[in-house]
This record gives sequence, C-alpha cells and structure tokens, in this order.
Amino acid sequence: MKNLIKIVSLLCVVALLFTFAACGKEAENSSKAETAEYKAVDMSVACLKGPTGVGMAKLMADAEEGKTANRYTFTVASSPDEISGKIVSGELNIASIPTNLAVKLYNKTGGKIKMLAVNTLGVLSFIAQDDSIKSLSDLKGKTVYSTGEGSNPEYILRNLLKENNLENDVNIQFVASNDELLAALISGNAEVAMVPEPAATTVLTKKDTLKRVLTVNDEWEKISDSKLMMGCVVALSSYIDENKEAVDKFLSEYKASIEYANNEIDKAAELCAKYEIVPAAPIAKAAIPNCNLTYIDKKDMKKSIEGYFKVLFDYDPTSIGGKMPEADFYYGE
Repeated sequence: MKNLIKIVSLLCVVALLFTFAACGKEAENSSKAETAEYKAVDMSVACLKGPTGVGMAKLMADAEEGKTANRYTFTVASSPDEISGKIVSGELNIASIPTNLAVKLYNKTGGKIKMLAVNTLGVLSFIAQDDSIKSLSDLKGKTVYSTGEGSNPEYILRNLLKENNLENDVNIQFVASNDELLAALISGNAEVAMVPEPAATTVLTKKDTLKRVLTVNDEWEKISDSKLMMGCVVALSSYIDENKEAVDKFLSEYKASIEYANNEIDKAAELCAKYEIVPAAPIAKAAIPNCNLTYIDKKDMKKSIEGYFKVLFDYDPTSIGGKMPEADFYYGE
C-alpha cells in the first residue's frame, strides 16, 4: 500500500512538472507570437527647425541606424506652412506643428485631426539692443518685431499687450522668418523683438550688445493660470485608426527622444547640427535648456492645454479656428 502511495505521489509530481513546462512553453510561444505579429511600417514624419526638431533628433539618429520599431522618413521644415497642407492630405503621416494650428486644422477638417502629444512649452524671449527694458510697460511707444503672424507667437504677444493695457501703445512688425528677425536685430533696425529658441540664443552670440530682457513664460504667468503650450504632434484620425500600434510605438520612441535631448545635451546638440535642426552644435547646446521640451499626452494633455486654448479663444476665437475642440481631438483621452 505504501509503495502504491509513493507511486501515485510520484506520478502527481511528474504531471505537475509537465503542466508547468507546458504553461511555460505556451507563455514563451505566446510572447514570441506577439513579438512576431508586429510588422514595421513606413511612416513619414515632419518637424520644424528649432525646439520640435531638437526633440526629434535622437529618433532620427536611431532610425538611420535601423534601431526603431518603424521605418521613418523625416522632413525638417522651416515653417508650419510647409507642413499643414501635407498632413491634411495624408502626404505626411505625423507632423509637429504649433498647438493653435492643430486646433485650426481640426476645426477646418471637421474633426479629422488628432493631437497626439504636446512636445514644447513656452520658448519665447524679448531680445533688445540694451537692458533698459525692465518690464512690459517699457515697451510703450516701441515697435516689437516678431515672427509667427497668425500663429501662437502673434496671439501670445497680442494677449500680453492687451492684459497690460498696451495694445494701442505698441506697434507689432511681423517678419516672415527667424533669419529676417535676427538680421533686423543685428543691423539695429529692430530695437526689440520677441524671438523663439534657438534663434534667441543664436542672435545673442552674434552681437554682444543684445540682451535677453524678458521671458514670455514669466510674463504669461503674471496674467494667466494656464501654461504656454506651443508645440505638439498630430496625425489624421483615419491614419491613427489604421495604424494604431505603429503610432503608439512612434510616440514611445518620440518620448524617449525628447528625454534624451533634455538629459544628454552635448550629444543631442551634435545630432541637431547633423540634421540641420539648429545651425551649429554650440548654439544647440546653449539653447536646449531654454527650449522647454516636454512630453505630455492623453488625459494630462487635455487637462493641461485646455486652459491655454481657452485664453486664446477668449482673446480671438479665430486663433484656434472659431471654436474650442471636442474631446475627440485629444488622442488617448
């Protein structure tokens, strides 16, 4: 009888071992199947020269070395105008554009655009010929040069002036490009200008009498509880629906690329110069800490940026395309 009990016990142990082995094998096969199921897709991605490009630089390098989940083709554009039509037409799959332009395209297309993530906070500074400007009130009677007519910079600047009772006392002169803006400062034609990074850092290295007199983030916080959120990545809803896993993998890699830029400034600066995102590595190195690169998505994105959109809408509804976006504008919300 005892021998029979021993035999039965031994058989039970053997059966359990086979069961565990089978489960382990099944889990291993399942894991391999999940890994094998994903197939890399070709994805066209666009960013702008400057902060949004800085955050993309490491991803560009990884793609070039074949280390990314998808096969990315990158376009580095000089202005949003080069991108907006192509994202709506589907020629570009994912694009980094100003946040207010993202809402405009959403409204213009009847909700066909989604915001995937916010990538840039405030990046603007007032640069002047000397340090005599101590506050916004010192701009009274002056002409402020700026880029970004019809985009975030214009609405931010006009709202700052309005809230400081200066909207009728300051003239705004818009120019087409940052190169033109810097030329006006260097020549002395512009007494003061509102300049984005890395152009602000660039111009300070070219003329030592120029001074960074005010930062727009600081001035904005004096008039609003909202945060400046100036850049984001977007895609067509139809493209996301058809390529959700690929989009999610892009976002994961893009987040890591932004974190790399913030944490590995020297290496990121070299990549920015390599991909002509910033004119030179030393300029990129000096500018990155002022670029306010971030990665905010899903519910945090919606919660964080709605206040900013509301400020723009209250100032001028056309700044975001006439109406506040619905919940479906925010990917993953």
